[in-house]
Amino acid sequence: MRQGKYRFVVGMLAAPVILYAVFVIGPYAQAFYIAMTNWRGISGTPVFVGLDNFRTLMGDDVFWQAVRNHLVILLALPLATVAIALFFAFLLNIGGGSRAGAMTGVRGASIYKVIFFLPQVLAVAIIGVLFQRIYGPDRAGVINGLLDKVGLGPVEWLTDPRLALWSVIGVLVWQAVGFYVVLFSAGMSSIPRDIFEAAALDGAGPFQAFFRITLPLLWDTLQVGWVYLGIMAFDCFAIVQVLTVEAGGPNHSTTVLAVETWRNAFSYSKFGYASAMGVALFFLTITFAALTLRVTRRERIEF
Repeated sequence: MRQGKYRFVVGMLAAPVILYAVFVIGPYAQAFYIAMTNWRGISGTPVFVGLDNFRTLMGDDVFWQAVRNHLVILLALPLATVAIALFFAFLLNIGGGSRAGAMTGVRGASIYKVIFFLPQVLAVAIIGVLFQRIYGPDRAGVINGLLDKVGLGPVEWLTDPRLALWSVIGVLVWQAVGFYVVLFSAGMSSIPRDIFEAAALDGAGPFQAFFRITLPLLWDTLQVGWVYLGIMAFDCFAIVQVLTVEAGGPNHSTTVLAVETWRNAFSYSKFGYASAMGVALFFLTITFAALTLRVTRRERIEF
């Protein structure tokens, strides 16, 4: 019986494991190999150069500028997105106060969830083009047009190196927050209502219920959301490519590693060097995810 069971398990797992090895592990291994060559995308026999690409990477100012931009995004994007999403999810689930001894959300909560989620159904390229219009440098831009009506001068949202990265982060937050509103709302709705009813009967208000009950019981969901947002902060390719000046400008103030990988591969035909950047991005992402899961690990609360 056990032999038959093992054959069944192996037979069921063989196909997906093979597919995963060929289409996921295989490309990773190939990228690691190409990162140690000087391949330019043409020759069928790239020359092995060892760690030369990584040594060049350590002295590349553009690479370090991209890493610094990632660190800024890594701090700002999860903090802003989680804070805003938690606030809206709080309003939609327990912000309406106590009714008949139970915590309820604001009226029309289900409609608001759909509205918040709408950015998720838009293609990233469409979002980039949309915010190019919103961030327009003159009165034709939506924001500068409103500023012009109140007598304020136009702001160079995407061409001022001091503002460009923050403008990109604003778009990333706007794009992501709706998904996490729905995610956190689902986590809040899974908490037994009896707990909130007991808290309401004891005189707990919405804010007390949020900080004393909701946040502790929502910790696992917050942890997953934080990791996903961190991984998103290490990507940002499409938004930066479509929205910013010269794909990462001005003066590399908004560039990220994914954009520089694309630029070195397809603009400069330096596929070996681009693969080295990709490997560096891979290890940065894995390190962030592992550290986040380690630091935020806590005893699971059952309910």
